[in-house]
Amino acid sequence: MDVNGKEYEVIRLLGKGKGGYSYLVTDGVQQYVLKQIHHEPCAYYTFGDKLASELRDYERLSQVGIPLPRLLEVDHAQERLLKQYIHGETVDKLVLEDRMEETYLDQIRTMCGKLYAAGLNIDYYPTNFVPMDGTLYYIDYECNGYMEQWNFENWGSKYWSKTQEFLDAFQK
Repeated sequence: MDVNGKEYEVIRLLGKGKGGYSYLVTDGVQQYVLKQIHHEPCAYYTFGDKLASELRDYERLSQVGIPLPRLLEVDHAQERLLKQYIHGETVDKLVLEDRMEETYLDQIRTMCGKLYAAGLNIDYYPTNFVPMDGTLYYIDYECNGYMEQWNFENWGSKYWSKTQEFLDAFQK
């Protein structure tokens, strides 16, 4: 795959979200995440311009001080983002393997304080968070206006420990 004419070798698919596919890629020196925006329908979410939303949300979350992978490049024509690769296991895997650390919960609560003060929520689903070098990163850029029903305490926290909701979602 390429971004603005520069080629990247795809190592593997990292995941598919509401807005796109994320791939682990390399330029032969470093690894990155290449997100390809898709236009597949989503029954529970309405989109406008997905690329513009990603860029706007990245700026909003950066200004609030949420740890994010750096946005390195944007290919507007192909609707692709090149992002810093945050290496490590996602929070859902840590919960499944009983390796969740209290510091990650402390860090998500600190993020919530910043987000709520700014009138925002993020997607608190645990697949969107990776700890690296002691810092918990939100690896998605999606954010929305604050609604209490979708805050961490009322929705997201159900998936940050082995609750029934977590087990239903993640146990095979």
